[in-house]
Amino acid sequence: MQGLMQDWPLLVHTVLDHARNWHGSQEIVSRTVEGPIHRYTYTDLDHRARQIASAAHSQLNVGEGDVVATMAWNGYRHLEIWYGLMGLGAVVHTLNPRLFTDQLAYIVNHAEDQWMFLDLTFVPILEGVKDQLPNVKGYVIMTDKAHMPAETSLPNVMCYEDLIGEGDAEFVWPKLDENTACGMWYTSGTTGNPKGVVYTHRSNVLHALTTCGGDALSFSSRETIMPVVPMFHANAWSMAFSAPMAGAKLVLPGAQMDGASIYELLDTEKVTLTAAVPTIWLMLLQYLEQNPDLKLDTLQNVVIGGAACPEAMMRAFETKYDTNVIHAWGMTEMSPLGSLGTRKGGLQKMSGDEWWQTKLKQGRPAYSIEMKITDDDGKDLPNDGEKFGRLKVRGPAIARSYFKGEGADAFDNAGWFDTGDVATIDQHGYMQITDRSKDVIKSGGEWISSIDLENIAMGCPGVAEAAAIGMPHPKWDERPMLVIVKKPGEEVTKEQVLAHLDGKIVKWWTPDDVVFTDEIPHTATGKISKLTLRQQFKDHVLPTI
Repeated sequence: MQGLMQDWPLLVHTVLDHARNWHGSQEIVSRTVEGPIHRYTYTDLDHRARQIASAAHSQLNVGEGDVVATMAWNGYRHLEIWYGLMGLGAVVHTLNPRLFTDQLAYIVNHAEDQWMFLDLTFVPILEGVKDQLPNVKGYVIMTDKAHMPAETSLPNVMCYEDLIGEGDAEFVWPKLDENTACGMWYTSGTTGNPKGVVYTHRSNVLHALTTCGGDALSFSSRETIMPVVPMFHANAWSMAFSAPMAGAKLVLPGAQMDGASIYELLDTEKVTLTAAVPTIWLMLLQYLEQNPDLKLDTLQNVVIGGAACPEAMMRAFETKYDTNVIHAWGMTEMSPLGSLGTRKGGLQKMSGDEWWQTKLKQGRPAYSIEMKITDDDGKDLPNDGEKFGRLKVRGPAIARSYFKGEGADAFDNAGWFDTGDVATIDQHGYMQITDRSKDVIKSGGEWISSIDLENIAMGCPGVAEAAAIGMPHPKWDERPMLVIVKKPGEEVTKEQVLAHLDGKIVKWWTPDDVVFTDEIPHTATGKISKLTLRQQFKDHVLPTI
């Protein structure tokens, strides 16, 4: 016997329909590339999303299944393109401008992008790579006539505002299957070439529902949400969908990611929740330290993901600025939410120290995300908080394969995706990443967590950033070495760092060396590039050898 419920496809445009119908006057605030702050409403977004869908169809001949690339910051025009082209049935492919040009060329050609929408900021980047993109038909610069570049070598260039002016604000969304592809992101977390992850309308809507849930981020129309995480990074952590779904005020920070600019929007727009990788919050905290009279009066929650949040950073937000930190973990392959460090029912009486140790973990999965750890043979390991294993996940918003069938060995026949992370899961369901499988330090047959070493070292006075890598050792195979960036104007020595670690880690985890550098390299997604560090220090000889 089958049920008698309506067949209502889970399509991305229904999120915008809801925002327009029931939260139509709610604000969307953007810091534009041109400079001024732009304000409009969900009703305006709906009208202009329909216009760009109509214009892309009639003027660019874009239709269902066509892949269209964007290289843009978080702003209202980028949001219009997402909803408009996805609603049309096209696939929006976001490009990370921080990638090397050869990677960009590979990704654009591999995805078979037909058109490119780009912010003014990125005209020079695409001018430098255009000759390697034979399939791109033209470039739409996301600005108005007055700000179009006087000269550009890009072929077949159009002005976004001219193009959208050709569109119909009453455009009717086509009827699509909810499993139609709507978004494409490439992940750099795999070996070899970047691999494409293709989201569906259904997966994006289900993922946004999960994010909004009371046991996740509890979004509502009373919130003011600022996703600092770029829209080109891991599906904007769903916030371009979940904020409109909840009817929340949305603040989009554009290109200015420095501490002063982020603080200005947090303060003037009365933001209640924001989200980004640790490097962004490091800049904000440094700015606040330099301006001790500034407060975070309305900010209630900071979501920190993309890399492990150092304890010192979490405590700074919570003790100095009375702002709750929610530790998050996920991947592009997961849309990207995997787990959140919110307090679980029944743990309210957990002691302060015990809760802090739990809170520093990457958190627990919400409904729709299955999670487990296994050994190298695929045997399930217990959730005891002690056993390390390969972290595997599955669910309705998790990839079942990569674009064009690449990287098939990451997926098993039961649907489990091997994340490439090594983790523990405790008895309460809180997961803790101990390392990427390729970054874990293997010493004498045992594993040392580089993430734990980094997070503890970050609490040492004078340390601005820390990275731990495994260095070759003739006896132990590898031994840990810490690479440290000092805070501006402060001094810290190797002996002080090692003294700070003493008693906080087991003795055999103690780094064999501590070296200082002006800058630690990061990947295009803001994570520490351990590969680059290992290459940088490949000739370094540990003093213990």
